[in-house]
Amino acid sequence: MPTAITRPVSPKMAECELTHFDRQPIDIMRAIRQHAAYEDALQELGCKIIRALPAPENPDSVFVEDCAVVLDELAIITNPGASSRKSEIVGLTTALGPHRPLHFILAPGVLDGGDVLVIGKQIWVGQSSRSNAAALEQMRSFVAPHGYTVTGVEVTGCLHLKSAVTQIGKDMVLLNPDWVDAGIFRSFKIVETHPDEPGAANALLVGDTVIFPADFPLTALRLAEAGVELLLVDNSEVIKAEGGVTCCSVIFAEK
Repeated sequence: MPTAITRPVSPKMAECELTHFDRQPIDIMRAIRQHAAYEDALQELGCKIIRALPAPENPDSVFVEDCAVVLDELAIITNPGASSRKSEIVGLTTALGPHRPLHFILAPGVLDGGDVLVIGKQIWVGQSSRSNAAALEQMRSFVAPHGYTVTGVEVTGCLHLKSAVTQIGKDMVLLNPDWVDAGIFRSFKIVETHPDEPGAANALLVGDTVIFPADFPLTALRLAEAGVELLLVDNSEVIKAEGGVTCCSVIFAEK
């Protein structure tokens, strides 16, 4: 049974960090209901939920993915790129400590987990406004003894690498070619986001099913036509906060 670490929506979510989006009103009660439905979807797909300690003073704290990268052999606690988010790692350190040996990204390295895409033994790290080369080198030193390769990827026009590309099957990715070079992922079958839905590349693969926002119906149709099994969720308030479905959980196999 996979484990999914989540954290409650902060009542200050409307004060979240934004980089590429204009600020819109966020309905906190709706966000809370949507997050509960998201946790239900994870449980429907077999995940055991562990809730990290709430961080109500941190507007972005529901986005637990940015605080940790979990592999079979170890977990990496990040050093988030936005100064307002650095204290968020405490809850993830506590939650992950019993499950994996922990390694920590230290300054001058900065890293958001949303910039880290892991497929098998390959790791891509977005070089974005939130993650830098110093963090990439630290990660490489942590994972190389376990047979992983780590490659930096330029990201343009979006917040994180996983805003631009995510895994949707064993050998398949969902990708926005305007935000990341599709050639980097040429060894995979690529499904491109619909041109009218540039923000639709963030999808969460759990087992053989992809949790995907109902907010992007044109891209959902492309995924269905490609044979991807979808579990749709309403993700409107998270999207306003420049987040996605991968952002709100850290999923790993129990050892």
